[in-house]
Amino acid sequence: MRARTRHVVTALVAGLLVMPAASCAGNDRTGADSFTVGLLLPSRTLPRWEHFDKPLIEKRLKDLCPRCGLEYANADNDVTRQQQQVTSMVTKGVRVLILDATDTKALRSSIQQAHAAGVPVVAYDRLAEGPISGYVSFDGAQVGKLQAEALLKAMGDRANGGNVVMMNGDPTNPNAAWFRKGALSVLTGKVNIRRSYDTPGWSTDNAHTNMSAAIAALGPGRIDGVLAANDAIAAGVIFALKGAQVRKLPPVTGQDADLDAVRRIIKGEQVMTVYKPFAAEAAAVAAMAVALGRGESVRDIAMTTINSPTTKNIPTVLLTPRAVTAADIRRTLLKDRVYTVEQLCTRALRRACEKAGLEAAD
Repeated sequence: MRARTRHVVTALVAGLLVMPAASCAGNDRTGADSFTVGLLLPSRTLPRWEHFDKPLIEKRLKDLCPRCGLEYANADNDVTRQQQQVTSMVTKGVRVLILDATDTKALRSSIQQAHAAGVPVVAYDRLAEGPISGYVSFDGAQVGKLQAEALLKAMGDRANGGNVVMMNGDPTNPNAAWFRKGALSVLTGKVNIRRSYDTPGWSTDNAHTNMSAAIAALGPGRIDGVLAANDAIAAGVIFALKGAQVRKLPPVTGQDADLDAVRRIIKGEQVMTVYKPFAAEAAAVAAMAVALGRGESVRDIAMTTINSPTTKNIPTVLLTPRAVTAADIRRTLLKDRVYTVEQLCTRALRRACEKAGLEAAD
């Protein structure tokens, strides 16, 4: 993947979040449209898809196009099911598709099918192959860099020549390679990467299996840090370390700001996560979908372009991720109302929350 040098700026994101419905098409057309947008998400493995992305996209679509409808489907990590869902939505007459592909290569033929039927496809979060009309995600290289920088900081003196295990994402997802490349740009030459694993399906169970193998090969006391690509993988890593009776856990990274992961950060079991403001991502993809549904250009929304293995100069919105440690929770996740103090600070976490500067629940 290669992007031009122009980047999405904060002003654009703010504009997308506050843009009234009339601004996507002139005032003379407000409320006049009535079409359906298809939304296809990849799984329920990661809590974010159902808990954040779906409701945020649905709300933003209604804000921008009050008479538009939403047809939703979740593939549950099944490539064949998602291919069938694309066919079904095209047959039902959706005017535009928002697709987070379970397998970015395998969905290529389905995207070609939609394109041939005159249904534009916006790739969401993952850059799918085929003739897509737009792409919205976060800067994956920056995600990896944030994880690696936080890991080195947490490793302290062991950041110079220490032993690191890399627990990468699903190899069928191009984001996994993007994250890994960003992380390696920071880690290479500073630490010894003793083991590196892919994690099919971003699965906690697969991560547990891989981490158990790393512990067996290296020894439980010879792992100074773990670069875990996301929070589900981090959970498997931490379960494996605890199962091996590792009393002082090495620093473990994550991504997606899952509720359980944030609680692990408060407890000191996970050093950080990467927060990707879902509202901004949802706002951008909804704006693209509505513009395409109305037959309009997305060039005013997409401030850069990117190339996939099959398509060049795809209009793209790349947003900026943020690292979150225990010290950052209040000014990120609580400020943006992703979670409440009551959700984070259970009775069992009272002391840890106080230590982190958070008000514990009664």
